[in-house]
Amino acid sequence: MAKKQKTMNDLFHDTLKDIYYAEKKILKALPKMARGAESEEVRRAFEKHRDETEAQVERLEQVFEIIGKSAKGKTCPAIDGIIEEGAEILDEYKGAPAIDAGLVAAAQSVEHYEISRYGTLKRWAQLMKMDDAVKLLDQTLSEEIKTDEALTKVADKVANEEALQGKQ
Repeated sequence: MAKKQKTMNDLFHDTLKDIYYAEKKILKALPKMARGAESEEVRRAFEKHRDETEAQVERLEQVFEIIGKSAKGKTCPAIDGIIEEGAEILDEYKGAPAIDAGLVAAAQSVEHYEISRYGTLKRWAQLMKMDDAVKLLDQTLSEEIKTDEALTKVADKVANEEALQGKQ
């Protein structure tokens, strides 16, 4: 018996499950990162992104509805590894002047992964003429890009400078 060939719809659904899993993992990691931050500005950035992430999960659930599938995740080794690296920074740099710089860098790794996934999903939704999904995915993609830019500003304004001050 021949195996059914996978389609673009299957690929879209699998990738949607991947980012859904990732967003759920990120929701669990952000409070830990916020608690581990030394600077109030870095802590606030993580707390703000947690609130945004909750809305992004809701948007993903709407996309699942659009394609007629239940919202469920699929293990994503990439985000698991990125989050594990962030946990190592929390552990290895606790109390060190470089902690915030490391946490911001870890958060930006997450953002870059999300930007890649949402950009891909948005493009595929455009190709498949799923206009409602495009709007939802574009909104999240825009937020992820803004968060990455905000993290760069926090790194430049606070975290990297603090890390440099402690370099002796």
